[in-house]
Amino acid sequence: MPSGAPSARTVRRVRLVLDTGAVFSGLLWRGTTYQLLTALRQKPEVKFFSSVTLFAELADVLSRPASAKQLSLIGKTAKDVLEDYAGIIEFVEPAEIPRTSTDPDDDHVLACALAARADLIVSGDPDLLNLKSYQHIPIVDPAEALTRLPQR
Repeated sequence: MPSGAPSARTVRRVRLVLDTGAVFSGLLWRGTTYQLLTALRQKPEVKFFSSVTLFAELADVLSRPASAKQLSLIGKTAKDVLEDYAGIIEFVEPAEIPRTSTDPDDDHVLACALAARADLIVSGDPDLLNLKSYQHIPIVDPAEALTRLPQR
């Protein structure tokens, strides 16, 4: 094999940024986004990125009374869930971007993805999904993201 050519063992790394709604869903319910989060633990080539702003937004959502019932059903506290999530993400300082999305909160997701040099932005939010991509970073739903993960 020529020097510098990729070997059959070369596995492409995938860098993901999930919006808060997707993370919330994946942490509290056992659907598609849960499978995506589980992939990180099983596939070291998949990396999740977040920012302090997105993490704080998640903490706020998890602390609401509406979250308490589901947390109780899975036998965890908001603190447990946040600590678990913090252990699987890498924090980045968001890039400065112009107002892009119809929902200003979604711009935090886009800024994080740009700073993380993400391969995918994962969301179930129609405002983000309608953009289709940002700075050449595809915006996909959790089911599509699962299909784009490297297979071993």
